[in-house]
Amino acid sequence: MPKQVKILVLLVFLSSSAFSQAPSQFSVNGNLNIDELWQVFTEYPDSVSKADMLIALGIMGKNNAGITEKINNYLTELNDKFAAGENVNYLMVSASISAIMELDDISSYPVLFTVLCAGYPEVIASEARGAIDFINGNLFLFLSDVVNNNPPVEKFAAVKAGIASERLSMSERGQLAMFALEQALLDEEEENANLDAMRYAAVLELASLRWTHANSLAVRHYYRILNDYHQGNISKSRYIEAITCLGAVGNSQAALLLGLQLGLINARTERTGSFDPEVTLAIVKALGYIGTNAAFDHLFYVSYLSYPDYIKIAAREAVDRLKW
Repeated sequence: MPKQVKILVLLVFLSSSAFSQAPSQFSVNGNLNIDELWQVFTEYPDSVSKADMLIALGIMGKNNAGITEKINNYLTELNDKFAAGENVNYLMVSASISAIMELDDISSYPVLFTVLCAGYPEVIASEARGAIDFINGNLFLFLSDVVNNNPPVEKFAAVKAGIASERLSMSERGQLAMFALEQALLDEEEENANLDAMRYAAVLELASLRWTHANSLAVRHYYRILNDYHQGNISKSRYIEAITCLGAVGNSQAALLLGLQLGLINARTERTGSFDPEVTLAIVKALGYIGTNAAFDHLFYVSYLSYPDYIKIAAREAVDRLKW
């Protein structure tokens, strides 16, 4: 069959109702099979038609390891060119992602993850996140492996993908965030923007999930944040996030730590009348959430100092929540 006829047959097929029901090794008049369609795809010049062909190959190639490998390799080549600073056709990147979703094969996780880390426009990265979430595989295991073993930029990308995932259960998200916080805290001296960002994202997720298994990690994070805050290296909001995380996941150890901090604030307030209302309120609320009665004396004393009414009210509410 001449190439022009093959192309015409393919384009007619793409617009037909049979398109979505085609078997992986279909033939037209006994001549045009999926491998030949791939050959037509590689030779055809028009990108719009090529994009349609690629999605068709994804639909027809489900459970076909050969086609899956070819499409994975094709997207890998696009990623490599983009990483090298060359221009790539975003339409073909998007079509590759769509084809990979149709193939629904876990072998595509790594190449899709590369898309997330490559610096593509957000619309492309969003498509890759959606495809990773869609493919029916052990996404938690894949992302956990990345967090534990890959470079910082990829660790952070994996955490973001996991937090945004609708596939992962609450338990899996909690474990992934805990792995991320542990990895970010491994080297206290290492300064890396991606590790710091991953640490902050993990802390927010753990606090949101009230993941109490992370208590000891949250305490380590708090000490590190406290030091950075006193040295002026981080914003107050990061410090308050660390306090909030302790309140959400902490046990008696965290309560003793925050109680000591409130005691120091109380002493300074009594002596000078100077305090930070946002930090003070965050600590008071966190102690109430933990609910350990070891914090009673510090919370009770708030009422006798020159704090505004809203902090005194928060302290009374925290006292009411303490467990005896």
